[in-house]
Amino acid sequence: MADASLARLLGTELPLIQAPMAGVQGSALAIAVSNAGALGSLPGAMLGADALRAEIEAIRAAVGGRPYNLNFFCHTPPVPDAAREAAWREALAPYYREHDIDPAKIAPGPGRNPFTAETADLLEPVRPPVVSFHFGLPDAALLDRVRSWGAKVLASATTVEEGLWLQARGVDAVIAQGLEAGGHRGHFLSPDLTRQPGLFALLPQLVAALDVPVIAAGGIADAQGVAAAMALGAAGVQVGTAYLLCPEATTSAIHRAALQSDAARHTALTNLFTGRPARGIVNRVMRELGPLSAAAPEFPLATSAIAPLRAKAEAAGSGDFTPLWSGQNASGCRAVPAAELTRALARGLAAAH
Repeated sequence: MADASLARLLGTELPLIQAPMAGVQGSALAIAVSNAGALGSLPGAMLGADALRAEIEAIRAAVGGRPYNLNFFCHTPPVPDAAREAAWREALAPYYREHDIDPAKIAPGPGRNPFTAETADLLEPVRPPVVSFHFGLPDAALLDRVRSWGAKVLASATTVEEGLWLQARGVDAVIAQGLEAGGHRGHFLSPDLTRQPGLFALLPQLVAALDVPVIAAGGIADAQGVAAAMALGAAGVQVGTAYLLCPEATTSAIHRAALQSDAARHTALTNLFTGRPARGIVNRVMRELGPLSAAAPEFPLATSAIAPLRAKAEAAGSGDFTPLWSGQNASGCRAVPAAELTRALARGLAAAH
């Protein structure tokens, strides 16, 4: 069976992956999911070298040899554009005045880091069992280094063309990211958002076009969704949003409240928080500026200008300027241990047989 083959490929008991979710999780969630028989993932894009090393050490110490996934971004850092930055701060100026923030004192934020030779140097002694990439792949020499450790390589595709591109470069499996998925779009061949289909349109097309296993991601929140994805030919599933209320996630109280509210039924793709389209629950700044703004600097440079607004609002208990990442289907979010949620999702695998 396809699902059994994916589990063999990953070295897991279950063909189920916890989606890496930068900003709302650390090693604790990855550990809980890996120990439950699925593939726990650690997002590395927002971690400096020391933090990444510490998180990997925590995972290795806790999973007893079970596999885990390290996830990295593959974007090209943009050249700062002073005119665009000025336009962006001008768009935010009314909010700065409202919150008594001096834009001249705003420092650049940490942003997100792409996978580099320095990252590979850090990982080489560890030889991680699975490494996944978003926004394409690192260059061929870096990818060869990752493969030389024996790591299985996964990467996200938002179109059939991206899936074929990834397969041609030797990935072990392709993650089909549907339009429903929360967080950043994985697109890398074209920024045209109209090219990304919903999962249940994209998935069978990728399964038909590719020879490598296809992992379904986007809008899968419960066992029924898992079974539906498997019925359409998925070799396994990747689930993110449903884990956000688990105690092992670092999701903020404001974000948790939004996920449990009626607001979670309305999500949109927005570039206001980072400069790259990502799906989140619609909040005040998305409503008032529009979710997509041509003024927002390129990813990840948009982050620093909105960060002080987020901090001020959150201190007052508001998520008006917070990226409330969520997929279109938050119905599976439950405040239960990640292992319990993993077992519940796995029931969909049995139903698919």
